Amino acid sequence: MTSIDSAIKDFINYCVFEKGLSDKTKESYTNDLDVYKEFLKGKHVVNVEQIKDSHIKEFLKERNEDATSTIAHNLTVIKNFHSYLLREHILDKDVSEFIDRPKLRKSLPKTLSVEDIDKLLDIELNTAFDYRNKAMLELMYGCGLRVSELINIELNDVDMYNCLIRVSGKGSKERDIPVGEYAIHYLELYLDKRSELIKNNYNDPKLFLNNHGKAMTRQGFFKNLKKLLEEKGLNPNVSPHTLRHSFATHLINRGADLRSIQEMLGHADISTTKIYTKVSDEKVIEDYYEYHMRSHK
Repeated sequence: MTSIDSAIKDFINYCVFEKGLSDKTKESYTNDLDVYKEFLKGKHVVNVEQIKDSHIKEFLKERNEDATSTIAHNLTVIKNFHSYLLREHILDKDVSEFIDRPKLRKSLPKTLSVEDIDKLLDIELNTAFDYRNKAMLELMYGCGLRVSELINIELNDVDMYNCLIRVSGKGSKERDIPVGEYAIHYLELYLDKRSELIKNNYNDPKLFLNNHGKAMTRQGFFKNLKKLLEEKGLNPNVSPHTLRHSFATHLINRGADLRSIQEMLGHADISTTKIYTKVSDEKVIEDYYEYHMRSHK
């Protein structure tokens, strides 16, 4: 008999050393399996040989108050765990094999209007921090960057002459993205002020620095964005990712090629990019009913 505790430990080690699981994913897998293990112990199931498909179904049913995406993730981890038990010949049957994943309801990404983007980017430039915030937001919206990509840009990644920027996306995949004149202009202005942010003669290689002279953090960017949104009278709950969604949607609305947008966003699969066409279609329908003189009786 194999205890659930030892089986989970071996599975996590397998995922880390054989599959190269990241620290963040390892933590997520461990948390999900710990919850699963505690549920099973409550049913007096302590060895993997005792687990039945009915236990998994009951576990998922008890979690029906969670978001569908969370339950789907739970089940994916459980399925991977049981698949491992079968592959390693610990069990001769995968009891999770025929349990269906819940259907995820795809929500369309939230975007800002062009007018709201203009409002957000209308930043009065007085301090070095103002120049930094302006350059960050122009670059994020102008290139459709993720927050992680934005804060990890280094000075050497910026090619001002060719108007290109190199970013490292998901899976450490690098891509070069064209940078528009607005972003290039405000990057130049920021670079002239950047030395004012350097502390104790330590010049961090990252492009954007915080008030301690160190690389801007994700949390620091969130905080600055929220403050700007409140100052501009915009929804303070707008996320940085909304700027990325807005970038893609606005390009599609102006007729940009889907493949080009896919390359700029760094999507591995074009089906991920296609969701922005649905956002665009919804806007067309909304505009028709709002503005066409014969859309309502």
